[in-house]
Amino acid sequence: MESVLALDNFWLALLLKLAGCVVFFLTIPLVAGYQEHKVMAFMQNRLGPMEAGPFGALQLVADGIKFIQKEDIRPATADKWVFNLAPGVVLIPTLLMIVVIPLSPGGFAEALDIGIFFALAVSSVSVVGVMMAAWGSASKYSLIGGLREAAQLIAYEIPLFLAAAAIVMQAGTMSMVGIVEAQANYTAFGIPVPYAVPQVIGLFVFSCAVLAELNRPPFDMPIADSEVIAGHMTEYSGLRFAFFLLTEFAGMVVFSAFIVVMYLGGWYIWPGIPMPDNALLANLLGTVVTLGKILLLVGVMTWLRSTFPRLREDQLQKFAWTVMIPLAILQIVVVAIFKVVA
Repeated sequence: MESVLALDNFWLALLLKLAGCVVFFLTIPLVAGYQEHKVMAFMQNRLGPMEAGPFGALQLVADGIKFIQKEDIRPATADKWVFNLAPGVVLIPTLLMIVVIPLSPGGFAEALDIGIFFALAVSSVSVVGVMMAAWGSASKYSLIGGLREAAQLIAYEIPLFLAAAAIVMQAGTMSMVGIVEAQANYTAFGIPVPYAVPQVIGLFVFSCAVLAELNRPPFDMPIADSEVIAGHMTEYSGLRFAFFLLTEFAGMVVFSAFIVVMYLGGWYIWPGIPMPDNALLANLLGTVVTLGKILLLVGVMTWLRSTFPRLREDQLQKFAWTVMIPLAILQIVVVAIFKVVA
């Protein structure tokens, strides 16, 4: 009887965790997308969305309904199965990464001991979906965008992983929860600070690599609308195109959450400031703090999109190989020296 109850509890907990991840995936990215529209409008001295809902708050919901109603067109020469599966292959890794993101002391689906390794490994799968879309579309514009995407990911995943390795070295764990806890009472020269202070180089490297992973300006050469229309998404319409857009907004949220966990102290307001003793209050406060930091970083991404021009392909590659990778290696060396000396 006890084993049956344990089995039931296992499946119930699994369903609740899955439901929580899906709800997070379908709501917070919409908030981030609305924030991006409004911040860009403010920076460009215009109103932005205003008609759908209060102050245009339901604009992305209206866009989703519009995408559902649109005709789903597939090029006559496209590879049917590859073309159809590509949006799902791009979307699912982002959903899986949410599983290991801790929003509060108890607000996570799974506290994997190799959480950061799992998340970064899963994130690499999305490039397969991009290449599937590029090849399966049978379009020269999609293919060019896909080739640029592959070259960009090869270049920028190296500093991304090296920056994450420096964090793992300093925290002494690959657990996302463990990395947050390691910053709870961390001090530099007796002053409580998050890892963003001793790892400011790694923060810069990781943030730039994230922008490149997400094809966000100024690293949006693979989807340069003035040259290749929309890159790998050129031939997509309707709900499949909506999947690509949802993945972009969700990616902004997920990778912002990585930065919050790795560099900004996670759910702690500031290292050295303890969480409330009450578990419910601690989880509520931690969730609010984490989401606030995430949306702040999304705002920074929007600011960069509105401010910086797009890099040329040669500039993009040169920046990765001659600046980003050496800086990431330097960060690892510095962390290693301080770990040994301290």
